[in-house]
Amino acid sequence: MSREKIGTPIEWLWPLAFCLCFGWTVWHGPAYILDFGPENQQLVAQYERSDITPAMAPLFGIAGDVVDYLAILASPILFVIGVLSVREAPMEYKDGSRFDKFAVFVGRITMILIVLLTCVMLYEVMMRYVFERPTIWANELSLWLAGFVFLGAGLYAMQQRSHIRIYLLYDICPRWLQRVFDIISTALIVLFALALFYGGYGEAFAKFMRWETFGTAFDPPIPATLKMMVLLMVALVALQSVINLVTDWNAAPVVHSAADDIDADELEKLRAQLAKESGDGAAPAYGATTGKGGQG
Repeated sequence: MSREKIGTPIEWLWPLAFCLCFGWTVWHGPAYILDFGPENQQLVAQYERSDITPAMAPLFGIAGDVVDYLAILASPILFVIGVLSVREAPMEYKDGSRFDKFAVFVGRITMILIVLLTCVMLYEVMMRYVFERPTIWANELSLWLAGFVFLGAGLYAMQQRSHIRIYLLYDICPRWLQRVFDIISTALIVLFALALFYGGYGEAFAKFMRWETFGTAFDPPIPATLKMMVLLMVALVALQSVINLVTDWNAAPVVHSAADDIDADELEKLRAQLAKESGDGAAPAYGATTGKGGQG
């Protein structure tokens, strides 16, 4: 068995660092649009209200400073390092291709976003009910982060084969017919992605270029960012479904059951806990605890 450590702190440092750099890049998105896109005085005024480092001189054009461009350069570098360093946990899918590490790292980013989302909510609860000084940004930031979590979790679920599937008919079919089902389902996913991209790209691009915001006091660019992210993630989900089809093409047939939902590690921990509480060094048998089996 491999002695490679899983879940080391460095594995969580890369997704956290990426979230911070990419978050800075997204918040200062208007800077890049103003530097390389068409002139937009409304966007200039909007950027001046949201700029975190207004005292720094622009590096190129009229808006983006050195921190903005360091953040946008660091984001893909941190992402690549994170993909190369990611390690699958014991309960995660193990027989994927090398491309699956991309989706696994997106899953790690999603997990970090859940932690950040929880921290934002706890902070708001404390400020509202303990100090009676509620924020104007926590609710919208929570919605914003939750949108990214929802989209990132979809790609991770597709890579892990953990999306909802009904195996009643699939399991009783021969392997060649199962492959036909896999091709049909993958084709439908790809078709949906193409239709969504065809129908939604124009609106998403327009919202992005004018950096459409939420229209609240905090005014985050939720429409501008999530519209584009929906298209990107749906395209990645479709690509991952094709990768799953190729990876699983020659896999042996798998018969699914309710036991697939049981985590073996958690089950062992529960047995150890029951053994410790019983005091006799062994967990009670199923029949002894339920009255079924054991006795005639």
